[in-house]
Amino acid sequence: MAVKQADVVLVGGGVMSATLGVMLRQLDPSMNIVMLERLDHVAHESTDGWNNAGTGHAGYCELNYTPETGDGDVAIERALQINAQFEVSLQLWSHLVEQGMLPDPTKFINRTPHQSFVWGDKDVAYLKRRYERLSAHHLFREMEYTESPKDLEEWMPLVVQGRDPMQRVAATRIRHGADVDFGSLTRSMVEYLQSQPNFELMLSSPVHYIDQRDNGRWKLRVKNQHTGEQTKLESEFVFLGAGGGALPLLQKSGISEARGYGGFPVSGQWLVCREPSAVEQHHAKVYGKAPIGAPPMSVPHLDTRIINGEPALLFGPFAGFTTRFLKQGSLFDLFGSVRSTNLKPMLSVSKSNMDLTRYLIGEVFQSHSDRIKSLRNFFPEAREDRWTLRSAGQRVQIIKQAEGGGGKLEFGTEIVAAKDGTLAALLGASPGASTAANAMISVIERCFPKKLQTPEWQERMKMLVPSYGQSLVDDEALLTKVRERTLSTLKLG
Repeated sequence: MAVKQADVVLVGGGVMSATLGVMLRQLDPSMNIVMLERLDHVAHESTDGWNNAGTGHAGYCELNYTPETGDGDVAIERALQINAQFEVSLQLWSHLVEQGMLPDPTKFINRTPHQSFVWGDKDVAYLKRRYERLSAHHLFREMEYTESPKDLEEWMPLVVQGRDPMQRVAATRIRHGADVDFGSLTRSMVEYLQSQPNFELMLSSPVHYIDQRDNGRWKLRVKNQHTGEQTKLESEFVFLGAGGGALPLLQKSGISEARGYGGFPVSGQWLVCREPSAVEQHHAKVYGKAPIGAPPMSVPHLDTRIINGEPALLFGPFAGFTTRFLKQGSLFDLFGSVRSTNLKPMLSVSKSNMDLTRYLIGEVFQSHSDRIKSLRNFFPEAREDRWTLRSAGQRVQIIKQAEGGGGKLEFGTEIVAAKDGTLAALLGASPGASTAANAMISVIERCFPKKLQTPEWQERMKMLVPSYGQSLVDDEALLTKVRERTLSTLKLG
């Protein structure tokens, strides 16, 4: 059997692999790149528009990024970091649109105000303090705050219609927020890659074997699920961007950096409404506060979504417990990921997160009426018969070793890379796709350090992301320049 040679193998046909592929193609057009996808088309698991929040996570409305501190203040550092990372994605997409590598931006991103909404004296006080802290920083200077019924009727009519006028409420708004159809974005990036030389997409081709040779190159074996044909590949670099499937592959790679990592799978569901009378009245993403005990990705929100060009309202997500690592995965995924090196951290996390487990199981057994009751906190006049339930994607939260030998459950994303730079994997979930460009820059910095130091790669990286190497958190003038361009190019202004 002939061995297919490659410079780069991208495992997974989602937004992470597509982003890395596009960036590497621009940095070195001569690279031979192969993308492997286990399904028969790309962007169908976590990247698909129906499987993720599509928020363009920028910290504008997600209250879990700005927790209250013990002294009653609000911590804004994570929101600043995530906002700056989303700006990196916007810069990359702007460049790709300007160069004709992506279609008209309305095909994958649309202006949708990002709003936070709370009720009750305690949460109103929190939101006001959050607004004061964030709006004082240049990244959030356009944020607005209101407790005015008249303003709220303009900002979010469905949310205030039928609400108790005596209930104290408050909201914030950023007008240039975005709704991103990551599925359409990713398919467009892969279409561009397919139009280029030295790129091959292999569909229905899961990886069954991965191992590193003595010379440092990686051997992979894939099997076409339709034809049964086996293919052997050798590559200088492998990226595992397979969503929930990345952890098992990382474990198979045998790199020492994978030791101690485990996964905690979480499923999700959305309530969906396509009724024109409702959809036409709501054009925003309205985020509230998560219920006590709920994981961060379960923060309730009423969203305008435009998926494959079709508008709809989504409410949720409603979390659930599963043992699958992928939506189209196996019920044995969780059990198959247990190793002697991660058993102790996983048992430790299971023991210390019983409240979370009970919450997730409780979510599974909610009735349709129970979910509609939650929806009516955001849409008091919602009609039960106009909302249907739809499954979202799977999320595999990171479990890693903590000091003292126990385990720690994390809700962010993390890059795990071999010390020789020949393999990297992206683990975790939120903010995920929204910060794909920043995450893939980190992969390039860790795995292609010598090439990135060359004048050619430095110049090309700054063409892709003009703010590269500088801080949008610290440099207000740079942020102003960058944001002016991206809002114009992507039609978000």
